[in-house]
Amino acid sequence: MTKMDMKVIVFQLHNEEYGIPVQQVRGIEKMQHITRVPRTTSYIKGVINLRGVVTPIIDLRARFDLEEIPYTDHTRIIIAAVGEIEVGLIVESANDVIDIDSSTIEPAPEIVDGIEVDYLNGVVKVEQRLLILLNLHKILEIDAAEVEG
Repeated sequence: MTKMDMKVIVFQLHNEEYGIPVQQVRGIEKMQHITRVPRTTSYIKGVINLRGVVTPIIDLRARFDLEEIPYTDHTRIIIAAVGEIEVGLIVESANDVIDIDSSTIEPAPEIVDGIEVDYLNGVVKVEQRLLILLNLHKILEIDAAEVEG
């Protein structure tokens, strides 16, 4: 019997399924008005006021140099946190929480769908699905320096 010792939020981006650990997720919000911030990189779309907290918003498609597409009714903002940093991540949809066995996580290939391996924690096969696990520490570490100037 396998031990399912890790819960991940599954979301879609560029026809692939990605996952981030549930403990790094503070919430999932519907798309809302984003206030643009001057002189930020193209993938930092701006900020939202989320229950009194100004939260920077990153479009993961733009962050990974993927073709940007219009937002839809399925577009979601995943509010994620690593340490003191809390950001919103724009994804195409987010609608699943699954359990995985962390011992089945395999190293990520050098490049997955154009995304550098540094941004990935690995890949895991769940039934017939291949799930790409993101490394939020790396994604947000770079962003913190760019957001703070």
